[in-house]
Amino acid sequence: MQPVTVSSRLSQSGKELLELLASMRFAISLLALISIASVIGTVVQQRQPANNYVNQFGPFWADLFGRLDLFTVYSAPWFLLALAFLVVSTSLCVARNTPKILRDLRDAKLHLRPASLRAYPHKTDSAWTLAPADTQATVLARLGALGWTPKLDARADGTLIAARKGGAHKLGYIAAHSAIVLICLGGLLDGDLVVRTLAKIQGKTLYTGTGNTVPTLEPHSLDVRNPSYRANLFVPEGDSARMALLNLPGGLLVQPLPFELELKRFVVEYYDTGMPKLFASDVVLRDENGEHPARIEVNKPLIHRGIAIYQSSFEDGGSALRLKLEPWRGNEGRALEALVGKPQPLPGTRYTLEPSDLRVINVENLAPPASAEAASNPPQPPALAMSGLGKHLGSGAKDPNDKRLRNIGPSLTYRLRDPAGQALEFQSYMVPVELDGTRVFLMGVRDSVQEEFRYLRLPADENDSLAGWLRLRRALNDPALRAQAARAVAEQAAPRADLQPQLQATAEQVLALFSGEQPVGEARGGLAALGAHVEQRVPAGEREGMANVLMRLLNSGLLELDRAARARDGVAWPEADDARQRFMAQAVLALSDSAFYPVPYLVTLDGFDKRHASVFQVARAPGQTLVYLGAVLLTIGVFAMLYIRERRLWLWLAPHGSGTSLTMALSSSRPGSELDAEFAQLQAALQPPVPSP
Repeated sequence: MQPVTVSSRLSQSGKELLELLASMRFAISLLALISIASVIGTVVQQRQPANNYVNQFGPFWADLFGRLDLFTVYSAPWFLLALAFLVVSTSLCVARNTPKILRDLRDAKLHLRPASLRAYPHKTDSAWTLAPADTQATVLARLGALGWTPKLDARADGTLIAARKGGAHKLGYIAAHSAIVLICLGGLLDGDLVVRTLAKIQGKTLYTGTGNTVPTLEPHSLDVRNPSYRANLFVPEGDSARMALLNLPGGLLVQPLPFELELKRFVVEYYDTGMPKLFASDVVLRDENGEHPARIEVNKPLIHRGIAIYQSSFEDGGSALRLKLEPWRGNEGRALEALVGKPQPLPGTRYTLEPSDLRVINVENLAPPASAEAASNPPQPPALAMSGLGKHLGSGAKDPNDKRLRNIGPSLTYRLRDPAGQALEFQSYMVPVELDGTRVFLMGVRDSVQEEFRYLRLPADENDSLAGWLRLRRALNDPALRAQAARAVAEQAAPRADLQPQLQATAEQVLALFSGEQPVGEARGGLAALGAHVEQRVPAGEREGMANVLMRLLNSGLLELDRAARARDGVAWPEADDARQRFMAQAVLALSDSAFYPVPYLVTLDGFDKRHASVFQVARAPGQTLVYLGAVLLTIGVFAMLYIRERRLWLWLAPHGSGTSLTMALSSSRPGSELDAEFAQLQAALQPPVPSP
């Protein structure tokens, strides 16, 4: 018995490892893992801000999924490793089985014994009166007419004829498995693996800031000859750029381009609903060979020097804005000018204004009034909330039950950032929209980008402007006007002069509570403050009656407050009609909800000069050709394996008296009704000739 040496053990281990890698089970397991990972990458949005995942899955699961790289599946090391092993495993499978398949294709199986033909399910015997040579010639002619290419093996006791059809079935195996190798190689070449490897070799680091530009190129810039990348290029109208950004897990890298791209004009066309039907960019590419004007559209990329330039999306490129700062207090607002994307101090406040997006078209689902009766009856202000405040600053213009899309005009999205760096995001619509029969201005706010906007619905006045509501809101914060309105309410409501001072004091207190100047607990004004006041001061059995009294005083006080403010500013009093009643009813709700607005002023959009910017995806993808070739091979291979049947036919011709004995057998890797029909056709074609009378 020979001793087992270290080298022999290593050799045996190597053989076992090679056998594992080349096994079909290992390849199928890897393919299943990659398929599951691809499903995760499709279901879970990739490369989103970390807060998005925390809000969606919770802190524990978001941290666990992050550690497993489920939010960056396609660039995760384990995913790339699985792809690499699948390439190795499938390549070994192809390398091991291809010689066998090619040998089998060349092998006509002429070594079979005649007796073994009787073991096949499809077999038949016939007796020919012709001599063996004549029988052989007749059989060969008939097989040739049916498309068979026979080969012969002449033996002492007879002749074996072998023929074959459908040899491409086994070639389909080679094509399909080679396709998997090519597609995986293409994915590895066009993924982040090449970029990250080159960045590590060149000593590049990721830029962890935000925005569409990187302040300093070094040490974040790759070589212009980088063989593979997929990056984004942000170009405003009238500007040019040649530095694209690669978004990688953890930060950005800069990819210089071998040309400069200038955006001459951005074109966008809309359907009647306001949805975009076309957006395209008229560009000029400049390199050492001169200028190259072109148009880039969605699904119509521009290919230049092996680099594909796709129209990915479009954003604001720094539009000029005409704004107005409208405070709750004072007589009028202040005009401002700003640029989208350029922060600036907000005058008279501690905030910095950061305009982030100007949308000229906003398409929303708007619900019409439920019925003609609902349209003719203006809404009434609600009674005071005795328990719970409900949801303040509700949704803007979306109704899930109404699927008709309408354009509700331009909007501005901006942030207000305090000295501590904390920011709130706002959305201001430029023109009013009709909701529930009332024209309102929508002013949205949210604490973070992960939340939906919550909207104030501010009623438009008789001139379809925001001035009426703002005048009333400022009057509510004016103690002198509140006292004047309370006095007018008392004079109208109290039949006796001695009761008027008490009624005036009550009305003035109601307006002060509603304005927020007399907070009640956590309630900072609005209907919530009145409700909290009633709960604290009035016994439970009398609260409903007192709430109704306070609401009548509030409605009368606001009406007189509006009258006093208009008289002060020289604005005519509108005639009383349904529109006026709707305005006052919505004004009460908006004034109440404004107590929950996080800042005591509005930033409104008065006008703009729109400037678009295109976001292009620039890609150098050497693996794309491999992927396309793999897709073609995969289609051919699957078709060959599923729809081409390999059939083998044998005929044994042996002398029998003065004639010939013929034994026929047909075999296939996939028996079935089609094989039965083909065997019946062969039987009919190879019937012995009928002797002449």
